[in-house]
Amino acid sequence: MPVTLEVSNHVAYVTLNRPEAMNSLDPESTADLTEIWTRVRTDPDIRVAVLTGAGEKAFCTGTDMKKAPPPTECMAATYLRDGQPVLPHMKMWKPIIAAINGYAVGGGLEMALACDLRIASSNAKFGLTEVKVASLAGLNGTQALPRAVPQAVAMKMLLTGEMISADEALRYGLVSDVVEPSALADLARTYAEKIASAAPLSVQATKQAAVLGLDMPLEHGILYSHLLWGVLRDTEDRKEGFKAFGERRTPEFRGA
Repeated sequence: MPVTLEVSNHVAYVTLNRPEAMNSLDPESTADLTEIWTRVRTDPDIRVAVLTGAGEKAFCTGTDMKKAPPPTECMAATYLRDGQPVLPHMKMWKPIIAAINGYAVGGGLEMALACDLRIASSNAKFGLTEVKVASLAGLNGTQALPRAVPQAVAMKMLLTGEMISADEALRYGLVSDVVEPSALADLARTYAEKIASAAPLSVQATKQAAVLGLDMPLEHGILYSHLLWGVLRDTEDRKEGFKAFGERRTPEFRGA
């Protein structure tokens, strides 16, 4: 399969599995991702997801140019019908970790930008190179990149198509961690299991407050956070969390 899914300990491991094509996206990959993100969003056993690419050369290099739809196909109809199926669902409040191994270019970087936590191997490269092929970073790149890194850096990357290194990505805040390639999977698993061990509704509410709050005035974001706090106050997991703390034991959260 061009994309694989494994679920273990409440963590969904999503792997782009076309290393021979630098994990670029063909129609089959897009179809797989559409189904997988729906499964991640709706399966109550899944609390967090890790997205990565097979091998060490590439996370994802975007669209497979050899299998791109012909120019004569009505792209407007396709877009309006299918939206952006390769990106995690915009209303998916379960956290997603991008473990970026190698090139994250074009749609590959755009997928990473749609994730909540980005970690990278030391050999990673990041770029939105669409201007070099007379195109545009149309999934989310023109909007998400200037929100993820300083505007001057984002504009240089967007307008020149130049790539940046893992160390630069760390310096600009595009990723939170850079490790050797051999350590990337373990780090992703560590973060995922920490998130999965927390109360699922609390984690999802925290993500929702943080993500939606970015588009609100500060006062409104704080009020929205208060609202979500009230929603969580009487959950069984919150009662369990307080009880476990008092009993000095590990809480058993059920997402209720």
